[in-house]
Amino acid sequence: MIGRTTRRVFGPGLILLLARTGEAIAAEGGESPGIFAGDIGNIIWTLATFLVVVAVLGRFAWGPILSALQKREEFIRQSLEQARDDRLRAEAQLKEYSEQLHRARDEASAIVDEGRRDGEVVKHKIHDDARAEADAMLERAKREIATARDTAVKELYELTAKLSTEVAARVIRKELDAPGHERLIEESIEELAKLRNSG
Repeated sequence: MIGRTTRRVFGPGLILLLARTGEAIAAEGGESPGIFAGDIGNIIWTLATFLVVVAVLGRFAWGPILSALQKREEFIRQSLEQARDDRLRAEAQLKEYSEQLHRARDEASAIVDEGRRDGEVVKHKIHDDARAEADAMLERAKREIATARDTAVKELYELTAKLSTEVAARVIRKELDAPGHERLIEESIEELAKLRNSG
C-alpha cells in the first residue's frame, strides 16, 4: 500500500524531473533552451535531492501517516459496527418497552377500578380521622391558651410589683437592697393574686 501511495504522490514529480533532464541535454546539444533548461550537474543534484527527500519521507512521514489513516479507518469501521449493534439493541428494547407499556396500561386500569371502589371507604376514614384530629387540636389549643394566659398574668403581676417598688422607692427616696426588693415583689404578687381571686 505504501508503494502505491508513493507512485501516486511522486510519479508526476519524477516525470517532471526526467523532462527537465531531457531539456537540459537538448540544450547542451545546441537547441534552444526550454522552460526547464539547466546544466547536467544541476539536474543530477536536483535528482539526488529529490530521491533523498522521497527516502526521508518514506522512512519518517509516510509510515506514521498511513498508520494513522489505517487506525482512523479501523476506528470508523468499529464505530459503524457499534452503531449497528446499538441500533439493533435499541429496537429490541423499544419492542420490550412497548410490551411493558401495554401491560402497565392494563394494570393501571385495574388499579384505577380498585381505587374507585376503595375510595369511598378511605374518604370516610379520612373524614373521621380529620374530625378527631381537629377536636384534639382544639383541646390542645385551649390548654395552650390557658397556660399562656396564666404566664402572661404572672408576668404582669411581677412587672406591676417591680414598677410599684420602683415608684415607692423613688417616693420615699430610699433604695431597697436586693433581698428586701424581692420580698416586696413577692408580697405584691400575693396581694394582686388575692385581689384577682376576690374580684
